[in-house]
Amino acid sequence: MRDFIAHPEHGIVWISGASSGIGRALALKLAGEGYKVAVTARSHEKLVELQAEANGLSGSIIVLDGDVTDAEDMEHVMASIEYEHGTLAMAILNAGVYLPVYAEDLNRTDFEKSFAVNLSGVVNCLLPAIRHMKAKGQGQIAIVSSVTGYGGLPTGAAYGATKAALINMAESLKFDLDKMGIRIQLVCPGFVDTPATRKNAFPMPALISVEEAAREIAAGLKSQAFEITFPKRFTTILKLARLLPYGAYFTLVNRVTGWRERPSLAGHHPVTPHAAE
Repeated sequence: MRDFIAHPEHGIVWISGASSGIGRALALKLAGEGYKVAVTARSHEKLVELQAEANGLSGSIIVLDGDVTDAEDMEHVMASIEYEHGTLAMAILNAGVYLPVYAEDLNRTDFEKSFAVNLSGVVNCLLPAIRHMKAKGQGQIAIVSSVTGYGGLPTGAAYGATKAALINMAESLKFDLDKMGIRIQLVCPGFVDTPATRKNAFPMPALISVEEAAREIAAGLKSQAFEITFPKRFTTILKLARLLPYGAYFTLVNRVTGWRERPSLAGHHPVTPHAAE
């Protein structure tokens, strides 16, 4: 039996973190394929600009403002979709923030904000989405993680921890969601040219545009794959690297990033493949 794949006739696609980066590009991509896409972020102005850009496409974009860290906000967004716009067929939980962490200057705020947006923010969307889909007997959910969740990287103690948690969350939920007719997928991008990665002052292997990332995700959503990861020439190497003994893994990461040679707290340059605002 094949898993459910949401098509435009099945209902609404909901994308969180759609004001910039991958979320924005994916909203336009899916609207161009005929989907009605509900977009959520804190920036109303950016969402309205996105909506205007979609004029003339075969699908459309619905602006539903909200802060993913506010559970009540996400309940209101879900209620608006259900009672004003139609059935939720697919939820793409993409909102995220990247805050670099340096052991020499640890602070609680970076961890708390990262966990609130990247982890609790996904849960705040996930709960009402699953409740709605359970009542309908079908649905599709994509959780946007990152290859930083595969293993620890410099400055990624907060961001990477949340992305690793999302990987485990998606894997764990799949067992029960399969029985409910709800399909869950995991999205793990490599380096994507977003506002976050533009801060990186080092070569980013296999860097791709947000438009290419959106094409990869859109294609993956129509496949039977559980994990959507790209570009595979890069992400496969990271997966294999994580199989190395710890000594070899740490040596490899230090060599590739040049981190051991970097002065402590000098030239703070984030090392992260993906962040969605």
